Parts: sequence; structure tokens; C-alpha cells
Amino acid sequence: MAQIFDRSSNALARMSLVLTGLIVIALGVTLDQLQRSPWVTRQGQRPDQPVPFSHKHHVQGLGLQCQYCHTTVERSSYAGIPPTKTCLNCHAQIWTNAQLLEPVRQSWATGRSVAWTKVHDLPDFVYFSHEIHVNKGLGCSSCHGRVDQMPLMYAQNTLQMEWCLDCHRNPAKNLRPTSEVYNMAWEKPAEERPVWCSMEDVKSGTPTAEGVNCTTKDPGGTGPEIASLQLPGGAHGLAGDVAAAGMPAAPVYRKFTSQDELGHFLLARYRIRTPKELTSCEVCHR
Repeated sequence: MAQIFDRSSNALARMSLVLTGLIVIALGVTLDQLQRSPWVTRQGQRPDQPVPFSHKHHVQGLGLQCQYCHTTVERSSYAGIPPTKTCLNCHAQIWTNAQLLEPVRQSWATGRSVAWTKVHDLPDFVYFSHEIHVNKGLGCSSCHGRVDQMPLMYAQNTLQMEWCLDCHRNPAKNLRPTSEVYNMAWEKPAEERPVWCSMEDVKSGTPTAEGVNCTTKDPGGTGPEIASLQLPGGAHGLAGDVAAAGMPAAPVYRKFTSQDELGHFLLARYRIRTPKELTSCEVCHR
């Protein structure tokens, strides 16, 4: 074979094997980055819509609540797209001849829904329930971003499985009081903006989240060091005597100055399952 191949052929063969390995690795890295890119996830893209609906104008400008349009978000897996009638509640009186609202008027006249382009579109094999997430203290902005600052709607997050798993491995970092779920401007607790929470008794069969009452204002004087109270008949007693007198005792509030403390408190009170308890694939995949 020495008469056919030169001595340098051995070196060229080795180099070709190394080069082939590098090409395969580079191709794998490229494909991995591609499937995470906005070209695949559509993260940050603003699709064309039949009507250029501005969440910023309606939410931040006019003060509309999320539930006014997304009526099923608290009791269904779907947040719901508002029917044409919801739009006409206002636009039958204002901007009645605006050209950009012509698709809405046509929808009302023909009975055909406006063909909106879905921005947060999950694969068909993925089951996601808005109901359980909203009622367990996950804010709208945690997934959808600051919708109240979006003139045109876009997906802020990838919605890929690794993004979901990142939250489910440590949900405490995203939990907030259920009273603040629709508050787009909610900020995590800090030394300069603490949050106070108390526990209340809840009836059997009611959501566990209803037993937690949180406030960003110092409740002041409603801690365990409650002062002695004057009871009927001139007797004095502490908070325990108040209940005996038939009066409700003041709730005991706990102060939180970090999201980690608040999150783990809510995690226990909302009775959210840990990753080890989520053993069935059918929780998310149907």
C-alpha cells in the first residue's frame, strides 16, 4: 500500500476523523441553540393581529382588570379570549367608526369570531391549567411579563419545558399573595418594602389560599404582644380572654423582608406539592 498512499495519508486520516468529530459537535450545539432561539420559541415576537389591541392602553391607561376580558382564568384551564360583545361594551359608544375596529364590527354583524393569532401557544400534548396556578399565588406577570406595558402583545418567556421545570423545582421564588396575582407592578419583599401575612381558619372544602391574608401596609399593634384589653365588667385580660368574651381575637401577622421567606411560607400554607410528589407525567401531559 506504500506504493499507493504517501506517508502523510495517515496524518490526513487522523485529521479528517478529528474534523468530523468537531463538525458533529458543532452541529449538535447549533441545533440545541436553534431550538431555544426566538425563531423556534417565538419569544419576543409580535405577531400580526386582525386588530392592533394594546394591553398597555387598556390595562395601564384605562385600568381594566385582567378578569374583565379573561373571564375563565380562575376556574378553567384556559384564560379565555373575550367575545366580540366584550369589546362592544365600550366600542359601541366610543371609536364607533374607527377603521382599525372594522374587524370587530364585522364579527358582531356576521357572528363570526375575530381570528386572533395566539401568542402563548403550547403544544397539543401539554396540559396547562390557569386555574390552579392563579389560585395558588402565581402572578400573571410571572409568565406573561409586564402585559400592562406592552402596546402589542408578545411572549416574554420561552414556555419550553425547562422553563416550566425551573419554576416547579423551586416555586417559592415566584409565589405571591393571591390578592396580588393580578397586580402587574408587584415587587418581591425587601427590607425597604416588607410584606405582612397572617393565617386564618378556613372551612373544609375551601381553597387553602383563602386562609392567608397578606398586606404591604404595617398592620401595627396586631402582633402576639397585643396589649391588655378592658373587658365587660371591669375585668382585664389578654388576647386569649377576648375569645372567651365572645370577641374575635386579632390576627397575628408575620413580617417578611425577602422573597425566599415569603415564598416558603406561602408554599406551606397553599399546600403546593413538591417535585417529589409530582410523580405522574399526566400532571402536565395528557
